[in-house]
Amino acid sequence: MKQDRRTVAAALAGLPFVAGVARAQTPPVRVVIETAPGAITLELYGDKAPITVANFLRYVDEKRFDGAEFYRTVRPQAMPQAGLLQGGCHGDPKRLLPQIAHEPTTQTGLRHRIGTLSMPRRELGTADGEFFICLEEAPWYDVNPIKPGDNLGYAAFGQVVEGLEVVRAIHAMPTSPTEGADYGMANQILDPPVKFTAVRRA
Repeated sequence: MKQDRRTVAAALAGLPFVAGVARAQTPPVRVVIETAPGAITLELYGDKAPITVANFLRYVDEKRFDGAEFYRTVRPQAMPQAGLLQGGCHGDPKRLLPQIAHEPTTQTGLRHRIGTLSMPRRELGTADGEFFICLEEAPWYDVNPIKPGDNLGYAAFGQVVEGLEVVRAIHAMPTSPTEGADYGMANQILDPPVKFTAVRRA
């Protein structure tokens, strides 16, 4: 499995891989999300989560996130074990790229902590152009063998390194009491959402 991960990482980086020879560690890539409330700087760990990071960077480089938005804020009073801000393409078919394979936390070694950037999903292999940022320590989003279902959690792949106060400010903004109620998300949909004016590599 470790050799397979190195092979995938090498292919994504466009570099040759020789079996038995370890590659130099890839430095994190930084991305800045510009919003009206302020800028948020992300650090992406492509050496640990190569598939998820490559997917996110494709959205960035193809400017598919420009004009997308933070649209969902989940607070502990709305859902136990919560505290996150969700954003991305919000299912817009014109923005979405093909879905990607899941990289569980047991594979990447990353964990869901305050400021962690992660990729939501439904079934395995359904992640695409959505992401969320944790506002609290969230081990329940890691792989958890005692949970029902597939137990493989969400795909952590980066960290907020600047602008966490901006994330918190957006997280605290007003929500709609009715939008999303039909699918159990009353008081979770930002009203209005917060648009990304630009998303670029730093």
